[in-house]
Amino acid sequence: MGTLICCALPALLVSLGLGATVVSATSNFPQLIWISENKLLVFIFAGVMLALATFGYYSGQKMSCPIDADLAEACRSSKSFSKYILILSAILYLIGFSFAFILPYFF
Repeated sequence: MGTLICCALPALLVSLGLGATVVSATSNFPQLIWISENKLLVFIFAGVMLALATFGYYSGQKMSCPIDADLAEACRSSKSFSKYILILSAILYLIGFSFAFILPYFF
């Protein structure tokens, strides 16, 4: 989410003509300026956390679920849910990355 707040959301708001909203947000939350100024650190940190989450997900997939029927169902559903959360996180990271580092060179 930090990668979207830093780069994608302000760019989207300005492109929609809502620049005053961005100014208002940065005046009410001055931390947004720090995040934007240090976007490389934010993206490195987010990338490392995403890599650790991916490693944790794939190492957890090799583990078996409990024998108890209720716990086994909860285990299977949480593994499935974790997969979708990981994919969503990767997509959001790539959107933020493209707004921060790739699209500025084209516009």
